[in-house]
Amino acid sequence: MKINIKDTLLAGERVTLECKKASKGVPNSLWDTYSAFANTYGGIILLGVVEHMDERDKAKRFEIVGVEDADKIRKDLWNIVNSKEKVNVNLLHDDDVQTIDIDGKEIIAINVPRADYTVRPVYINNNLSRGTFKRNHEGDYHCTEQELKMMLRDANEAGNDRLVLEYYTMDDIDIPTLERYRIMFKTDNPDHVWNELDHKEFLKQLGGYAINRKEGTESLTMAGLLMFGKGLSVRERFDNLRMDYIDKSHLIGDQRYSDRLTYDGTWENNLFNFIRMVLPKLTSDLPRPFKMEGVVRNDDSLQHKAVREAVTNMIIHADFMINGLLRIEKYDDRIVLTNPGLLKLPIEQIYHGGESKARNQRMQNMFRMIGYGENLGSGFPLILNAWNEKHWIKPELLEQPELMQVKLTLHIQNEPINEPVNEPVNERQQTILSIMKQNPSIIREDLANKLGISLATLKRELTSLRKEGYITRSGSDKNGQWIIVSK
Repeated sequence: MKINIKDTLLAGERVTLECKKASKGVPNSLWDTYSAFANTYGGIILLGVVEHMDERDKAKRFEIVGVEDADKIRKDLWNIVNSKEKVNVNLLHDDDVQTIDIDGKEIIAINVPRADYTVRPVYINNNLSRGTFKRNHEGDYHCTEQELKMMLRDANEAGNDRLVLEYYTMDDIDIPTLERYRIMFKTDNPDHVWNELDHKEFLKQLGGYAINRKEGTESLTMAGLLMFGKGLSVRERFDNLRMDYIDKSHLIGDQRYSDRLTYDGTWENNLFNFIRMVLPKLTSDLPRPFKMEGVVRNDDSLQHKAVREAVTNMIIHADFMINGLLRIEKYDDRIVLTNPGLLKLPIEQIYHGGESKARNQRMQNMFRMIGYGENLGSGFPLILNAWNEKHWIKPELLEQPELMQVKLTLHIQNEPINEPVNEPVNERQQTILSIMKQNPSIIREDLANKLGISLATLKRELTSLRKEGYITRSGSDKNGQWIIVSK
């Protein structure tokens, strides 16, 4: 990959860019950044460049000082990165390290790719607990114990929900919940041999119950308890997890919400019940087509399927081993789904589809057996296609590392996001204009979070839009609001 240094410096994305003077050799601090980039979003390290943090003008912020002996530094770099004493895994290929001449000064550009989830965490100095770093806009920081454990779990291809829960048995299963599931299973699979099994054998086949032949013991798996368990048993074993549905649509007066489903003692708090009760509420306002299949009406639209897919995805990709909230919020113009855990795959790869790396593979299979969840890797594209069919704003998938959660916003609004306001602008700027048109008073921090970009990148885009005359500012530069104008 050929690195354009000037464009990289003008972008100034601190979360994916690190500059080091390093005039005479490879600095020790480089390896903290190597680990952080590998464990987060990847990034570029520039040796021979000094960043003046107090300088706001990007044209003056980065000073090219160059390195004294680029060949020696590159040789030392390769020797160190291939040493297991320093780095547990080398992610670099030959073209990831380049020597670039800028006005007669040589700098070294190192492109550190994001590590695949199967090899994370990437750590240094043979020290997993103190040598594992992640990246944020402030720089490199040590991963917490919870973040470390999450990466180690994710590296296991077998998934999280195979975990056998010692001493949890069929007595902890809510039989009415399991029976409701089995009715749906039989409806979708009328001739399946599992329909003749008793409840325990049925759960074994689904991966919800396991036998330890060596120890002669048997127990529920994490998938079995969370999907079909009694509420008390679920809360006892997973007291770190909460499920919450809140409807903030059709509010009247000072109403805070119009409907809510949370722990209140009126239902068995397992995942299957939560989804079964929430989905009809969630899709009740979606437009339904009138379509006959024979003598039976089929009003299950592509958008209904997409919402089911989104809800299923939040379950199968959640990390139920960390403290977090499984939350679904319904508004007049959007649905917001939040689940604990971070993304195993890059966001752009998820939007593209083609791969599925569920944390909870047994739950994924349980849902698929009753018609919830698309084939591997096609789920998110299905959601995108459904929203595109209605010309609704493109769904926004946002990773929030500081909260250890992922948020998906499904806008229900009949306005194409990609329609330029006046003349053609880039896709990100179109998105900015659309969001600002809906919420003219939105502050920059919230707008950056919605877009999943850094504040620095947003400022650059706003400056560009202002120069082109698409927006103007009302009030002071610090506190004024942006206003969309016609050219």
